[in-house]
Amino acid sequence: MKYYLIAGEASGDLHGSNLIRQLKQLDTEATIRCWGGDLMQQAGGQVVKHYRDLAFMGFLEVVMNLRTILRNMDFCKQDIAAFKPDVLVLIDYPGFNLRIAEWAKKQGYRVVYYISPQVWAWKESRVKKIRECVDRMLCILPFEQDFYHKWQYEVEYVGHPLVEVIRAAKERPADPPFADKPVIAVLPGSRRQEVSVKLPIMLTMAKHFPDHQFVVAQAPSLDDHFMQELIGRHPNVSTVKGQTYALLRQATAALVTSGTATLETALFGVPEVVCYKGSPVSYFFAKRLIKVKYIALVNLVMDKPVVKELIQHDLTEAQLLKELTLLLNDSATRERMKADYAELWNRLGERDASRLAAEIIYNESVL
Repeated sequence: MKYYLIAGEASGDLHGSNLIRQLKQLDTEATIRCWGGDLMQQAGGQVVKHYRDLAFMGFLEVVMNLRTILRNMDFCKQDIAAFKPDVLVLIDYPGFNLRIAEWAKKQGYRVVYYISPQVWAWKESRVKKIRECVDRMLCILPFEQDFYHKWQYEVEYVGHPLVEVIRAAKERPADPPFADKPVIAVLPGSRRQEVSVKLPIMLTMAKHFPDHQFVVAQAPSLDDHFMQELIGRHPNVSTVKGQTYALLRQATAALVTSGTATLETALFGVPEVVCYKGSPVSYFFAKRLIKVKYIALVNLVMDKPVVKELIQHDLTEAQLLKELTLLLNDSATRERMKADYAELWNRLGERDASRLAAEIIYNESVL
């Protein structure tokens, strides 16, 4: 069978790669063409567009790059039409993927959405479009099933794919230590725009904790020169590439940008502070549109403030110093957070999400 997958971010590349492996096990004749990254390519997908060319974050950034986005969309439609897949698999990335879904449904393609857009956070009206153009919606967060049920749209909860990924990572032999002193992980994100705003603030902590090594997880989409300009001359700051999980296994604490990384950090049991700061224009619109109480997935799943969120004007050197000091020196804070992390594992369940998703997608392809 022929499968066309579209992922537009680093997390989608990770989950897409595991999905590709499972599809190839189920369907030994599978031909997989995709938008994604290095991981999806290594898993056996033919990547026609890398996610680093698609990562536009925030209202202002999208408007500034609208011509490029529209060109990408036209190319995508032409490429799908030429490939003629048995099933189209969309992985998160809603601004782009929902428009492709609408077009694909009109063309008669089977459409499966793996990893639901966060319509429960904002633009809830998108559910109407999803009902019309998505044949199967596969959700990875436990509360999403109830949300969609309110809209009379039945979806399937397959479990969170990070659970299986991180369980496997924890079982591997430990890597050599990154430093001869306690390590603080810094996960600034994969988009150039967000990293340039947040990382300098995150790294102000290095001078306050000279007895710790701050190790920045550099996304493959970010070039070395760009990162070195941001890191500067801090003697206790270094970077690693492609070793985020090895870093989290060694970290005493972490400073993490909002997104999937907050959940990864929690599942590794690392106390964390969640950092978010966008352009003033993007934040202005986001604040008025987003309806949820929290931005960190950990807090959303647990429905309480497990980890501290420093958002926009709260992300300052003084505030970050206060929260990181608590994580490093207050044993009660650390123990409470780790107890909540244990409950997080229970809520996300023990399902093999990639395998379940692959089975559903394969069954759709043979209809």
